[in-house]
Amino acid sequence: METKTPKSAETRARIQNVAVELFARNGYRGTTMRSIAAASGLSLGNAYYYFPSKEALVRDLARGLVDEQVRAARPRLRSGNNLRDNIQVVFDAALDALAPFHECGTVLLRAAIGNDEASDVSRAKEFALWRQAVAASLPQPPAAIRGDLPELLWLVQRGLVIFWAYDGSPDAERSRRLAANAASLMARLAVLSRLPVVRHIVDDVIGVVRNVESDRPKMGS
Repeated sequence: METKTPKSAETRARIQNVAVELFARNGYRGTTMRSIAAASGLSLGNAYYYFPSKEALVRDLARGLVDEQVRAARPRLRSGNNLRDNIQVVFDAALDALAPFHECGTVLLRAAIGNDEASDVSRAKEFALWRQAVAASLPQPPAAIRGDLPELLWLVQRGLVIFWAYDGSPDAERSRRLAANAASLMARLAVLSRLPVVRHIVDDVIGVVRNVESDRPKMGS
């Protein structure tokens, strides 16, 4: 088991930083644990001591990208923005954080849907960001949907990330257009949720998502 000392923390951080650079430069397939170890100034065995696999480093990267999205979006979620603008801010922050790692897209997807405790922490950060985006919006969304809207927006963001992972357009232009269109659509949907038929559809979608999340087996169970 890894001993938590200042030196081990420094070595771990060095491996993480090197891995991020190599993943951005060479993609997932073009990066190996051997190349990460060499660039970190470590033996392959020492690198494996800190991270058991390349996949573990990608999971670590995925969590870091959530932190980067949150850091970029929060200062821009100013009270008084309309809902569409705040949704766009969060979508853009997600795509900006992901942009250097398109070659790792499908692997990042698998990491993002992890079922370990660290993944749960990242999801909690995403939900908190969406709650801030909704709370800072003026005018406020209808009360009937206000509480559930952050969860619905998180779901839409998941769909956007899946689209981005397979987007072959230059600089993921189609993903950017989808983000802008989705922001406008979700803002309109919030207004239309005053209508019972629309509210029922939203309730059904959120119910499905909650059932899937509750049925997800925890790692190690």
